[in-house]
Amino acid sequence: MDKNLNWQNTLDLPPGADLIEEIKKLRHERNAVILAHYYQDPAIQDIADFVGDSLDLSRKAAATDADVIAFCGVRFMAEVAKILSPEKTVVLPDMEAGCSLEDSCPPDQYAKFRAEHPDHIALTYINCSAAVKAHTDIIVTSSNAEHIINQIPEDQPILFAPDKHLGGYLKRKTGRENMLLWDGSCIVHEQFSESELIKLRARHPDAPIAAHPECPAHILRHADHVGSTSSILKFASSSDADTIIVATEPHIIHQMQLKTPNKTFIGAPGADGNCNCNNCPFMALNTMEKLYLCLRDLTPQIEVDEDTRIKALKPFKRMLKMSPAQAPAKDISAIETASA
Repeated sequence: MDKNLNWQNTLDLPPGADLIEEIKKLRHERNAVILAHYYQDPAIQDIADFVGDSLDLSRKAAATDADVIAFCGVRFMAEVAKILSPEKTVVLPDMEAGCSLEDSCPPDQYAKFRAEHPDHIALTYINCSAAVKAHTDIIVTSSNAEHIINQIPEDQPILFAPDKHLGGYLKRKTGRENMLLWDGSCIVHEQFSESELIKLRARHPDAPIAAHPECPAHILRHADHVGSTSSILKFASSSDADTIIVATEPHIIHQMQLKTPNKTFIGAPGADGNCNCNNCPFMALNTMEKLYLCLRDLTPQIEVDEDTRIKALKPFKRMLKMSPAQAPAKDISAIETASA
């Protein structure tokens, strides 16, 4: 059967109906806010109320008076939105949109890991499940992790989960040898090929490389800029270079092109010499059709039981106290009052 016809039947739209306009109508009827991560398809980014990284999006949604949050991202991101906005209905276009980092760190195994190292303070990257967050001491992001680690006494052992590459990068940056790393990684950032990257750099010798710290060390050592998605975006717009090589999920290039259309952005290559293998398969599960359906039917919904939510909220608040003072006041208050 033709996939388009199949979707037309599922959506129950009249012939010739405009899917974008129908989504906009539902957004208004549901009093919904649509969030899109930088790694989403450009069409979804373009229709979203906010485009950003996971925590920034959840903060912005919490600060709105929306009744519904449609989170176009992956499951752990939608859970964060529910943790910060328990009174709102949170829907995810496809519940199968998970994350390899989340999958690499099952809550029961992480709880055992923590119990085996009771003298360590647990720092957990936001890319994990709500259940794992409930077992941690401080949540960190790729933007604030280094700043937070530098506030912890040097003789205090640290557990860092779930991303071993981000953890390794932070160990090198902070000189903290007493960091024990969980053995997890992002399947997207592990796909980049060092040899192909070197070849690409040889063809564009003046092009700086911007890389996400979830990349392995052999990729990061070639980078001119290492940072979070928002940091990479800032670098892309502020750099004097006409061409920039981007070593993270390639859908972020859409925002780069919108901000600086006069520049050329090249996705870092995978082993086959192109970037097709670097598209996140989980992010790709969300589509415009599924966004329409989740707004229409308010399903699938994200639920976090209250005990887990309250436990997971505590390390968020610790993160907030230790983070650089750069978040808008209304966004900060959204986290501070989420236990109400």
